Amino acid sequence: MNMKKMLSLALAGVMALSLMACSAQNGGDSSENTSSPSSSQSSEETQNNETPESVTITSLNANKEAAELEVPYDPQRIAILDMASLDILNALGVGDRVVGTASTSLEYLQDYINDDIANLGTIKEADLEAVMACEPDVIFIGGRLSSSYDALSEIAPVVYLATDTELGVVESVRQNATTIASMFGLEDKVDELMADFDARITALQAVSEGQTAIVGMCTSGSFNVLGNDGRCSIIGVEVGFENIGVDANIDTSTHGNEASFEFIVDKNPDYIFVMDRDAAIGTDGAQLAQDIMENELVMGTEAYKNGHLIYLAHPAVWYTAEGGITALDIMLQDLESELLG
Repeated sequence: MNMKKMLSLALAGVMALSLMACSAQNGGDSSENTSSPSSSQSSEETQNNETPESVTITSLNANKEAAELEVPYDPQRIAILDMASLDILNALGVGDRVVGTASTSLEYLQDYINDDIANLGTIKEADLEAVMACEPDVIFIGGRLSSSYDALSEIAPVVYLATDTELGVVESVRQNATTIASMFGLEDKVDELMADFDARITALQAVSEGQTAIVGMCTSGSFNVLGNDGRCSIIGVEVGFENIGVDANIDTSTHGNEASFEFIVDKNPDYIFVMDRDAAIGTDGAQLAQDIMENELVMGTEAYKNGHLIYLAHPAVWYTAEGGITALDIMLQDLESELLG
């Protein structure tokens, strides 16, 4: 009997040890867990260091108001309906994620116009069926498609970024590029890509100091003046020319206000900057900006006589991709070649 009791006790001990082992494997009770805080901490640290599934960014909504937007982190399939955003994605080195894009004539983005990347329409009119068919994780749009925001949001999160003329084009590009970069964990790359822009602006400011200018664009055979509230605003805002073309209270942000050539003569600016909109969008049979501007009245101005009638060399960049990193580089080159060369 003693032997049986001993065997029973031994068996009970083995069973108890087995139960304890099972309990430990399954997490055990709270008293057992408190004995090893380091393991739970390291587990939490591992979870915190894992790649997030999504991130929250600030983007514009359908009403063109800033709002928080949850987007996938490191999206693999991107639909592009905005050239400034495509420019930034390309500069960041994640252009291989683009599965569909709007058409563009921009030379430096032609790698994205091919049979392997879906044609999604234009930056003014999206092909919703094509966007849906390419199954994007995220969609990028610009202001021309703000009215399609809700429809596109039914397909995937819509990132809508724009330049803020009060903030300035350079800072807008920096801010928007940082927003896009945060979706891929590439924020540090933005500073690297934009490292010399401030110094280049400073060099141009040395030329603009005390100088007046009229900034405008040629479209449909006429000349429209532009203020500091939209396209080409970098000339008056960051570069620093005194833009005397329009009253500051007039909204010229879209296509400017048509001006007579007598208006230019009357204002008598030191410089005249011209963007050829028809060339930018490839208008068939349109007059060249040079043919419009170089008339008897304009050729009688001091700006013309002093070689200060400046045609922006890459109008498509200024008109369709102003908020991009490479676009900003090209825009500064256009000004540098005329003002510093």
